[in-house]
Amino acid sequence: MPLVAPELDDRRFDDLMAEVRARIPRYAPEWTDHNDSDPGIILAKLFAWMTELTLYRVNRIPDRATIKFLELVGVTPKPAGPARTELVFRTARRDVSEVIVPRGTQVAAAADADGPILFETERAATILGTPLLAVQVFDGFGFAQVTTRAAAAGQWFHPFGPRAEEGAALCLGFGTEAPFTAQDFELLFRLPETTRPPTPLACGTPSLPPNAELVWEYRDAAGWQPLQAIADATRSFTLDGTVALRGPGALVRPAILGEIRQPLYWLRCRLARSEYETPPRLDAVLPNAVTAVQAATVEAELLGRSDGRPDQRFTLANTPVVPLARPLPAGDVTVHSLLLEVDEGEGYQPWQEVLDFLASGPDSRHYTLDRASGMVVFGDNARGRIPVAFAGGGIVARRYQWGGGRRGNLPAGAVKELQGFVAGIEGVANPYAATGGAEEEPLAEVRRRAGAEIASNGRAVTAADFETRALATPGARIRRARALPLLHPYYPGAPVPGVVTVIVVPDAEGPSPLPNAATLAAVCAHLDGVRLLTTELFVAPPRYRTVRVEVDVEVRPEADPAQVKRLVEERLDAFFHPLTGGLDPDTGAPGAGGWPFGGSIFVSDLFRLILETPGVARLTDGQMTVRVDEEAGQFCRDVELCPNDLTCSRGHDVRVRLAAARAPR
Repeated sequence: MPLVAPELDDRRFDDLMAEVRARIPRYAPEWTDHNDSDPGIILAKLFAWMTELTLYRVNRIPDRATIKFLELVGVTPKPAGPARTELVFRTARRDVSEVIVPRGTQVAAAADADGPILFETERAATILGTPLLAVQVFDGFGFAQVTTRAAAAGQWFHPFGPRAEEGAALCLGFGTEAPFTAQDFELLFRLPETTRPPTPLACGTPSLPPNAELVWEYRDAAGWQPLQAIADATRSFTLDGTVALRGPGALVRPAILGEIRQPLYWLRCRLARSEYETPPRLDAVLPNAVTAVQAATVEAELLGRSDGRPDQRFTLANTPVVPLARPLPAGDVTVHSLLLEVDEGEGYQPWQEVLDFLASGPDSRHYTLDRASGMVVFGDNARGRIPVAFAGGGIVARRYQWGGGRRGNLPAGAVKELQGFVAGIEGVANPYAATGGAEEEPLAEVRRRAGAEIASNGRAVTAADFETRALATPGARIRRARALPLLHPYYPGAPVPGVVTVIVVPDAEGPSPLPNAATLAAVCAHLDGVRLLTTELFVAPPRYRTVRVEVDVEVRPEADPAQVKRLVEERLDAFFHPLTGGLDPDTGAPGAGGWPFGGSIFVSDLFRLILETPGVARLTDGQMTVRVDEEAGQFCRDVELCPNDLTCSRGHDVRVRLAAARAPR
């Protein structure tokens, strides 16, 4: 049976006052005025209110005990995740070859109730002083100008023409007001957005080579010359990402090419080998772009000095702490989130962050960090070393980042306020929305998965194990997971022995959250390390069925029809939401852990949901139509969904009218 934390004392204010009134005749029989105006009753109410506050704190003790027990078995809340976006910088002058934007450059969005929302660049970037003025596609026969399509979102083009034959090329023309850069620089390539979910990903298969070979070249006075490509994160224009190039410097010469009659510096990406199944498409080509994370860096923060006692605790000034995307070496330690240094008389030395002190010895320079609260804890000289008390020394947080949360999920163009002066930079903006921000996992969710975490014991054997391990994928915020044994995504309807398909729903905003390719790859890599060797594993996105309710509602005479219409639509949207919709199985109230996979749509639940909306008097003629993927069901009939499907809604047809007065019979 599930473990339910008991209430140590369930008395409330009214209960305490009832006890006081019941004991007055026994202990003070001469006290006969028990009205609210009596001074003694006023004092009794004051003490009852204070006692209720104390009882509330007492009843939190089981939560603290639960947290400590979960920490013992290694189950901790997932930390808040920061949002990420691409920032495009603009140079103040065009007569310079490049401007170097340092790592950690801060750009802010408009402040909210919690203050400004800061983003920091994750690496240094070379910002070209020569702007991208022209984009042309050479398909093997002629040139086509696509400059406008490459600059505006939503207007995609084929970088190698509609057939993508060998010899085709994408040509980029840059301004000639200054010499072209000789520094390494990057170009950001974005694929068109699509509502089609990503294809299921097979886990454990070796990574395939790129399905094309691209050659980068620059134009000089003699013709096209090879240009060194340092890295290609786009896998030959099949993924969103950057291409890092080594600038040709003064070797590139202005030239007239194709339909552009203006001399420009030309770079081109030539298709040397083509094995595309479908020709690639691009939505934008953006120079001067760099990835930024919603976090702020703190350096050289003094936490205090050691007093030589065991289990010393220090608190960081800013929380939550953001973990690094990749651990970084720092001397003989590896930094996962906080670089902590301690001076014990021989200068500041870095200490290693660990999850716990179970494997620490008396001389281990280890500490633990609670990223949510910023609490730094040292050992007791049995498990972990106690920092030596030294008058001139100290404990310093040399470097860490803090931030994260849903507040960082901002629309395009919102991150544009440059913090501080960066020489040569005129402005900055994010052409695409910032995504990926998530709050810390609530305690209720930790409790829900704790039992399954312990039962799975770090392995995935049963369907429940696969779901538990998918939810615990590091670096991916998975909100729901559904493991389907014997289901092969490419052979639906036929049970295939040894196959498990895991459907994952990310913790994202919107009516139908879909995992991207990076999330599927992260879950796949995590499950691949815990599955049985003989299990063929696939990770797939969910399949959504769009639900639209058509109903005529009569509102009460004192109600506002516009407000009632809005409330009904909001309640219906929330009811069909895949992450927070459905009905609570215990209370039957709306708002549960998401619409159940393959759950039927019961018209009686919709009737109750609408009739319980404030201001609703009745449904006209008791009629309602439920459309699933625009296909209307029968009047007032339940709708069966396919197994493992989820629901979403993008608007309902709610018609409101004032309830007509009916003459009494």
